[in-house]
Amino acid sequence: MKKTKIVATIGPASKSPDILREMIQAGMNVARINFSHGDYNTNGELIHNLKKLREELKINLGIMVDLQGPRIRVGNEKEFLIEKGEIIFVSDKKTDRDEKELVIDSNGVVDALAVGERILVEDGLMEIKVVEKDENGIKAEVINEGMIKPRKGINVPDTTLSFGAVTEKDEADLKYALSQDVDFIALSFVSNGKEIEETREKIRKILSRENDLPQIVAKIERKEAIKNIDEIILSADVIMVARGDLGIELDETKVVLYQKRIIAKCLHANCPVIVATQMLDSMIKNPIPTRAEVSDVSNAVIDHTDAVMLSGESANGEYPIASVKTMAKIIHDTEESPYDDYCAECHQLDFVADEYGAIIHSAQELAKNSDAKAISAISQSGFTAKQLAHSRSEKPIFVVTNNKKTYNQLAIVWGVNVFLFSDETNLEKLIDLLFAELKKNNKVKIGDSVVVILGRIPGGEKMRLVGIRNVI
Repeated sequence: MKKTKIVATIGPASKSPDILREMIQAGMNVARINFSHGDYNTNGELIHNLKKLREELKINLGIMVDLQGPRIRVGNEKEFLIEKGEIIFVSDKKTDRDEKELVIDSNGVVDALAVGERILVEDGLMEIKVVEKDENGIKAEVINEGMIKPRKGINVPDTTLSFGAVTEKDEADLKYALSQDVDFIALSFVSNGKEIEETREKIRKILSRENDLPQIVAKIERKEAIKNIDEIILSADVIMVARGDLGIELDETKVVLYQKRIIAKCLHANCPVIVATQMLDSMIKNPIPTRAEVSDVSNAVIDHTDAVMLSGESANGEYPIASVKTMAKIIHDTEESPYDDYCAECHQLDFVADEYGAIIHSAQELAKNSDAKAISAISQSGFTAKQLAHSRSEKPIFVVTNNKKTYNQLAIVWGVNVFLFSDETNLEKLIDLLFAELKKNNKVKIGDSVVVILGRIPGGEKMRLVGIRNVI
């Protein structure tokens, strides 16, 4: 069983139920739907098919909707060439100037730009630098030449933007996604923790409830997000290292260093983390990955990320199933190697000194220093399961819950194998049902010993460590 989870983006190449079924069986744990593409009919059908498949296959599968966010694009209707050293105008609407002019199709960006700041077009292929700003507008010097094409993406890595993480389109998409009861909402171009808290409050108001909310995935893809990474980790439920735009906004040679730093911070804060973008990019066209891509996935596993992600490989590539199988094999081989070592003391959690943390720590030590075959726990909110996953235990972690939302959201958490019994409220009975299921699936056998923890019990009762239990 692999412990690092796989997030796969679903698109034209993978939307059919037959392909989705094979991707799930190959190792996909979370299906990502990018709401920058498609419409409510096609995306709604996809969500329906994914829910149907997870019921059919009796597995936990997370469904993630990725909101487009405040993406900045070229507003010119026709393409034009810019040449190195040339001075062009920059505006947010087309004027009658005879000179070349870059139109930025997003309110507030031109006002926010300052002298010396960069404008990057089409994944940074073209760079323009602001040299003058006055009542007559903005003049910018072309640093890297190229062809400016309509609707291509623009990045302004040096500029502080204040239009938030949720646009008018995102508001509508968020309401629709919530109506479909998805498990995760991914926010694009997050800048700070406040934007996440504001989005969570929107979700509460739309759903008119406090519990069983979709978890918020904060995508780290702006320089400003790196600056505010600590508060973002504290506010978010899950972090995604979105290396595409991050590699545009920052020096590309430093992206892997930020990736490692963010994973380490998430481990310390016990916040699940995903590494994303171009992990097996060549498999969009080829049936096997490059050696460098294999190394990329392996290193993310060795760094102990919770999940790795496929984007174009599974959304519109020629080999979506093979991409999942390949990623699963890389994960498995890496986790079986001696290089998959983890220093729990290096990522000591702040809560370990309290009673709750002491119980979790005791369970982990008991499992490590005994002949226990596994650790098992009841987790109704997912909190206990995440605490257990933090130690990156070599022993299997089996979790039982009666909460369907928790069941599917734990699909993204490292090493957690979760079972659902939604009709059972008696906690002791949940453990009995879990053990019966483990025996049925040959995860444990009669005579094996297993560490058992009861999770946080509704009504204020404290979690308690049951200790070692023998399978009978």
